[in-house]
Amino acid sequence: MHQAMTVTEPKSDVALRRILLATDFSSCSERALQYAVSVARHYDATLYLAHVVSAETPTAAPTTASRPALRRAEQEMANLLTSGVLRGVPHQVLLSTGVLWDCLQKIITENSVDLVVVGTHGRTGVRKLMLGSAAEEIFRKSPCPVLTVGPQVHHEAPSSIRFQQILYACDLTPAAERATAYALSLAREFRAQLTILHAISDTETTRSGRREAMRRNVVAQLQALLPAEPRAEYSTQLLAAFGPAPTVILDRARALGADLIVMGVRRTASFPGHLPPATTYQVVCEAPCPVFTVRTEETQA
Repeated sequence: MHQAMTVTEPKSDVALRRILLATDFSSCSERALQYAVSVARHYDATLYLAHVVSAETPTAAPTTASRPALRRAEQEMANLLTSGVLRGVPHQVLLSTGVLWDCLQKIITENSVDLVVVGTHGRTGVRKLMLGSAAEEIFRKSPCPVLTVGPQVHHEAPSSIRFQQILYACDLTPAAERATAYALSLAREFRAQLTILHAISDTETTRSGRREAMRRNVVAQLQALLPAEPRAEYSTQLLAAFGPAPTVILDRARALGADLIVMGVRRTASFPGHLPPATTYQVVCEAPCPVFTVRTEETQA
């Protein structure tokens, strides 16, 4: 049985005033940039554009080998700035040399970043690409939410962002309270249709006669997440489905035509990159829309 969870919906809308885009200037980063700019315009936010030139260790100084990479990054940033894509959006360029997450963590802390936006290439060739497997490290370690634009998000972000169909994949653990609060606030902010979904593993029941009772129990728990007073700003539907979580989430996102998937992600004590991808990263890699992840306080090795 899942432990009961009580969530108090924030009284104010989600405040995203400082947005960080982590870019490696690839095509997937270009799509992430479009979303970062669109969200920044919606919230009248300042956009920080960060690129990290890789170094062997956190304390390594720029070497002769890294200087050409730094010059290339400076040119890429200059091209981006003159392209006009940032017109009307307050922005700041941040170039660093070091270990990717260490540099991003420093930027997040020093600038009180509210949201990180990152593109990922997915699982194919992630060992060769900065923002492949590294994207999972970012959304598992970031203290603020992360909007990840995966390789299956082929459409461009509209200049004026509209999340009309939001799918919140809720695991119904006490650690998910923070993600639930963000999902409700985002639905209110964009006056969206919010679908709250819980995937029930087939291993949780062995008798088919129990499935409907379990489904009703889960829906009742999802109902308990909603404010006592109905909110006119958005509508909700509650769903419980049996099957592997990534499959259930992705199938529902496609069926709904979701514009955004919201998920809680557990903080990791370590980051064993050789392990199979976790549910969240699998969803990110295959989702037809961006995925908004909120790190919970529960630690997972």
